[in-house]
Amino acid sequence: MKTWKMRRNCSLTPSQLLKFYLGLVCLSVTVATGFLLVGVKMILIFTAIELTAVTIGFLVYCRHALDFEQIEISGTRLVVKKFIAYKETVIEFNTRWARLSQPQEREKTFSIAQTGQSVELGQFLRPEQLRSLIAEIRPYLG
Repeated sequence: MKTWKMRRNCSLTPSQLLKFYLGLVCLSVTVATGFLLVGVKMILIFTAIELTAVTIGFLVYCRHALDFEQIEISGTRLVVKKFIAYKETVIEFNTRWARLSQPQEREKTFSIAQTGQSVELGQFLRPEQLRSLIAEIRPYLG
């Protein structure tokens, strides 16, 4: 069995992001409490706005941090798994009938198609990696 897995290039894992977020919340609440103790009550509004904006941003980041695309070839089975925004899609092709589309000059993805089914792949790859992956997969199809 041959497997290719393409992942999003994320600098922080969700657990690292959670630790950073908790540290940021503690720091913001500590600073806001200090200002509140000296009588500046407006700081609570700005701290709430700040933490709301940061929370929304981190949730969007986490939603896509674990995204991946995977191609598995075993005998005449070609299985494509896509996990995007916590939604998994699995499509199975026969290697004898599946066809690869070569990406055009400015396209960032390629597709695998077979009688009415098609799936786009390669959104996490650089153009040179995309060409290399297509060259590796092509001999398995037939």
